[in-house]
Amino acid sequence: MEPGRRDSLALLTDLYQFTMAYGYWRAGRQREPAEFELFFRRCPFRGGFALSAGLGECLAFLRAFRLREPEIEYLQSVLPSTMEKAFFDYLRTVDASEVTVSSVPEGSIVFATVPLLQVKGPLLVVQILETTLLCLVNYASLVATNAARFRMLAGPDKKLLELGLRRAQGPDGGLSASKYSYIGGFDWTSNVLAGKLYGVPVRGTVAHSYIMSFSSLAEVQPRTLKPLDGDEPVDFLPLAESWLRRVCQTLRVPHDRVNHGELAAFVSYAIAFPHNFQGLVDTYSIMGSGIPNFCAVALALNQLGYRTVGIRVDSGDLGKQAREIRQVLRTCSADFQVPWFATIPIAVSNDISERNLEELMQEGNEIDMIGIGTNLVTCPLQPSLGCVYKLVKVHGCPKLKLTEDEEKMTIPGSKVVYRLSNATGLAFMDLMALEEEPPPRAGQEVAVRLLGRSEEARRVTPTAVEILHRTYFKDGQVCQVLPGLLEIKSHAHASLSMLSPAHKRLQDPEPYQVAVTEKLHFLLSDLRRSSRTLSPPVERAAEEGCGIVTPVCLSNPLSPTIPLSNTLCWESLR
Repeated sequence: MEPGRRDSLALLTDLYQFTMAYGYWRAGRQREPAEFELFFRRCPFRGGFALSAGLGECLAFLRAFRLREPEIEYLQSVLPSTMEKAFFDYLRTVDASEVTVSSVPEGSIVFATVPLLQVKGPLLVVQILETTLLCLVNYASLVATNAARFRMLAGPDKKLLELGLRRAQGPDGGLSASKYSYIGGFDWTSNVLAGKLYGVPVRGTVAHSYIMSFSSLAEVQPRTLKPLDGDEPVDFLPLAESWLRRVCQTLRVPHDRVNHGELAAFVSYAIAFPHNFQGLVDTYSIMGSGIPNFCAVALALNQLGYRTVGIRVDSGDLGKQAREIRQVLRTCSADFQVPWFATIPIAVSNDISERNLEELMQEGNEIDMIGIGTNLVTCPLQPSLGCVYKLVKVHGCPKLKLTEDEEKMTIPGSKVVYRLSNATGLAFMDLMALEEEPPPRAGQEVAVRLLGRSEEARRVTPTAVEILHRTYFKDGQVCQVLPGLLEIKSHAHASLSMLSPAHKRLQDPEPYQVAVTEKLHFLLSDLRRSSRTLSPPVERAAEEGCGIVTPVCLSNPLSPTIPLSNTLCWESLR
């Protein structure tokens, strides 16, 4: 999202947030203290982790959050005319000045059911924030995670270029992809606006259209180029032609079959960018034209003191072609006594996916840089992270969502999350505890219950304990110094290094352990058990179609206008 557009996000939400807000207001509950958590239920791409991203955008949104007069007028035009005018007067006073947000640092590894964000504040306000926060976190975290997976496949030494803008889901999707793929481990983007807005390094040279636009050597204008250490311009075209004859002889390529329009394009581009010449060599025939033309121009540049920056291939069997190209470069390096020529970087692109990147990396390839677009920015293996935003506490009562789908049950109450590490420095468990509980300590045994398992409590002894969340927003202001994009990227890399290789496997990873303390486990168990023993009047109300409209505490008097939910309050049961 562009910085200048954050002030217009108050209505970037679902209409039912405002109908619920009206329900809270009518019941006099708008200022009840409430807490929501934002999390996902399954790690994306069938992997073992995700990277948290989007926090900076969330904080910018919260700082600017306010319903201005044009927005109030629009809401009045689309909401039922029977709604009281005083409600809209109240909305004019609403902002995030009483909201507190805790979060994992942006770029941290996160796991299913563990909150990325914890949002506290007046019930009406924190309810309205739901959709926007989900929108800002979901895709950002998904594409950062996707980028991290590509980086792990490519290894630490390959350069990765994000070039998915033309395939992205609109301008905002393109900008977000460029920003968050950088956090996930990419080196550059082709997206110029992302470079300007976010400081992501940009790269780019030529497309096939540039090569195809030249038909003959007569189109090369201008023709001269000054040597790097000289003042007198040299006619570069005949210099390149003379090198082409030598290269063709060395490579045993018929000189008359080399495409002269391609040579003209290379020469023209080299004259324009002698320090940054990169040849796109697959417009016609790679070995029959593109490589001889490239080598001729690169060697002519070398004669004048310049070094080319690389070769790019955009079609065919990329691994095989890279090996063949490398052999040609080594041959020219030896025959023409230009040592650096053998190590010219080779870049590839061509709808690269996780699967064919994995195959490329297994082939012992000669590739130095990889451009990835569609399969990075559109995340075809999983188009949404599936984050949810669930009520866990209201008016002092922990809340539990009950459902027949075990995966969709929530973890009630205000919580602190601790990351436990072992003696090797690797994280092995995230432990959720109630806010009032004493923290686990390094070197001391603690009883835990693993989520999703019915086994008895187990005991673990962490070597190190880290509190996962920090308070980033309070009293209407950001209360932490926010890192820059490069620092977030470095944190993401460091965070991933704290995870065992078994948990980082892209296929069939070993599940990372997420657990709750004994006290939180008993709270969860009691709420579940009590849900099965509701009094007959409560059961009847539930059976008569009262759905989850707004969670209520069963110990409180119920307004006949507010449907009863199957969300329970711990305080009413103990």
